[in-house]
Amino acid sequence: MSGVLRDKKAYAVFLLPALLFYLFSVFYPIEESIRLSFMKWGGLGPKKFVGLRNYIKLFKDSVFYTAFFNNLVYLVIVVAMQLLIGLLFAVLLTYLTRGVTLIKTLYYVPCIITTVAVTQLFRSMYATQPEGIINKLLRVVGLGSLATSWLTNVKTVLACVSIPEGWRYTGMYMVIFYAALISLDPEVTEAARMDGANAWQLLTRIKLPMIREVLLLTLTMVLTGALRGFDIPFILTNGGPGNVSELMSTYMYKKAFGSNQFGYGSAIAVFIILESMLVVGILNYIFTTDEDREERENMRRQRRARREKRRAGGRA
Repeated sequence: MSGVLRDKKAYAVFLLPALLFYLFSVFYPIEESIRLSFMKWGGLGPKKFVGLRNYIKLFKDSVFYTAFFNNLVYLVIVVAMQLLIGLLFAVLLTYLTRGVTLIKTLYYVPCIITTVAVTQLFRSMYATQPEGIINKLLRVVGLGSLATSWLTNVKTVLACVSIPEGWRYTGMYMVIFYAALISLDPEVTEAARMDGANAWQLLTRIKLPMIREVLLLTLTMVLTGALRGFDIPFILTNGGPGNVSELMSTYMYKKAFGSNQFGYGSAIAVFIILESMLVVGILNYIFTTDEDREERENMRRQRRARREKRRAGGRA
C-alpha cells in the first residue's frame, strides 16, 4: 500500500475524476463567460464579436455603479453579522460547560433552511399589511414612529435585504470558530493567565493570533459569498424600489436573462470573478506574515535544489 501511495501515477488516477468534474463545472463556465463577454448575443442566432464594447458600456453604466456600491454596503453588513457575531457567540460558548451541543444545533438550523423559506420568514417580519412583528414590537415599546414599510423605503431596503443573508450563516461560522478555539493548546492560555492576562488580552493577543488561518478562511468565504449574493435580495425586492437594492449579481441576471443581453451580462459576471480574486489576493497578502513568506521562500529553495540534484543525477 505504501508503494502505491509513493507512485505519482496513483495520485493522478485518484485525482483525475475530481479534477475533471472541477474543470467542467467551474473552469469551463468561467471560460465561456469570458469568451461571451466579448460577444453580442441575444440567446438565438449567431454571436457577433464586439471586442471590448461590453466592458466600455459597463463602466459607463450608472446602474452598474449603483449596484457596485450597494454590494459594498451589503458586504459590510453580511461580514459584520456572520463573522463578528459568529465569533462573539463562539467565544461565549467556550465558557459554557452544559448545553453546548443544543445551542450549536439551534444556531446552525438556519443554514439548512431553504432560501425561499428564509425569504418568506423575513418578508412576513417586514410586512405592513398585515403588520409584521418588527413594526408590532416598535409600537409595543413606544417607538411606533419608526415603523415603516421596510422593503419599499429607500432608506431601509438595502439593509433589510442584507440582514437575512447575514443571519442565515452566522451559526455556521460560530461552529467553525468554536471548533478552532477549543482545539487550542490549553497550556498556552493557562500560562498567559498565570502571567496576569485578562480575558480580553487572552482573546486578542493569544487566541485570535493562534487561529489566524481559520480567520483567513472564514473571511475569504464571507467576502466572496457576499460579492456573489443573489438569491435572497432577488426574491425579496428584485433590486427595487428602482435600483436602490440592486446588487451586481441581480443586475447581471436581469441583463442576461431578462433583457437577453448575454454578452453584457457575461461582462458583469467576469467583473465579479475578477473582484473576488482581487479580494482573495488582498486577504492573503494581509494575513501572510514575514515568517510565512520566509518559510515559503525556503520551501521554494529546497524544491529548486531537489530539481537541480535530479538533473545532475540524470546527466551523470
